[in-house]
Amino acid sequence: MSGDVLSQNEIDALLSALSTGEMNADDLKKEEFEKRIKVYDFKRALRFSKDQIRSLTRIHENFARLLTTFFSAQLRTYVQISVASADQIPYEEFIRSIPKMTILNVFDVPPLEGRILMEVNPNIAYAMMDRMMGGKGTSINKVDNLTEIETKIMSAIFEKACDYLQEAWETIVEIDPVLSEFEVNPQFLRMVSPNETVVVISLNTAIAETTGMINICIPHVVLEPIIPKLSMQYWMQTEKKVREPDEVKQIEKKIQQAEIPIAVELGTANISIQDFLMLDIGDVIELNQLIDGPLLVKVGEVPKFVGQPGKMNKKLAVQVLDTWKEGDEEDE
Repeated sequence: MSGDVLSQNEIDALLSALSTGEMNADDLKKEEFEKRIKVYDFKRALRFSKDQIRSLTRIHENFARLLTTFFSAQLRTYVQISVASADQIPYEEFIRSIPKMTILNVFDVPPLEGRILMEVNPNIAYAMMDRMMGGKGTSINKVDNLTEIETKIMSAIFEKACDYLQEAWETIVEIDPVLSEFEVNPQFLRMVSPNETVVVISLNTAIAETTGMINICIPHVVLEPIIPKLSMQYWMQTEKKVREPDEVKQIEKKIQQAEIPIAVELGTANISIQDFLMLDIGDVIELNQLIDGPLLVKVGEVPKFVGQPGKMNKKLAVQVLDTWKEGDEEDE
């Protein structure tokens, strides 16, 4: 029988308690029997291990960072999104936990079967729409009577999130998410059976001064084909790709054919704004470069060589004299 190993002092104290009557042997047996019994609720079937839930949490932490950047740029205001929790519960329990009228975005995720649901709290959704329309991000809760224009704007906002869902999941599986349904009443949504186990990832969301939750509901049927990839062993694997010699030669050939800009700097000068405004055709600007001094040759914007000017085939040219080193300009 497995268990903790008792020290000699603990054994002596236990024997002493039994001999004095402070503890009964029957009580010990009963306590040991109770420890072997675990309460299991079949309505809340735990179909995912803690390791797999942690993997899903990591995926959606990345998704939250991507959404933070995307919405900050789109809404031009402070946006912060982070993972609050990840739980596995029956689908019916999830539906009961969200508002009766809310924003529901349903995504198809081929090649995986089933659909993923993104539930956005109305406070958050209206704050986003208000910012998109040029407002301050004020939130109003009137989701029960969305107009066609409001529906179009909101669905367009969350449709763009498909790309970031794909990017967040690409470490596990290549999916092609598509917004297939936009709904406001959870009772009209039939994704899976009520007792189906779903993973719900809750995201704390703040837009300016408005806060709320975004819940991502993933049914078991979606995750079933990729469950082995959610284990810690899969994440720790490092597949080292060995390039074939022909592939290396092809890469080297492509690099050798790449074009790069090269510029020769004749010199620089500092003048005042007033002198610059007074410049006219024929004026001469004195440079900091001597006529017989070496010139700086740049590859792109990076100094690489020093050279001297000249002509080749009746064209201006520069002859490379040496490689450029830090401090060459100061020595001149």
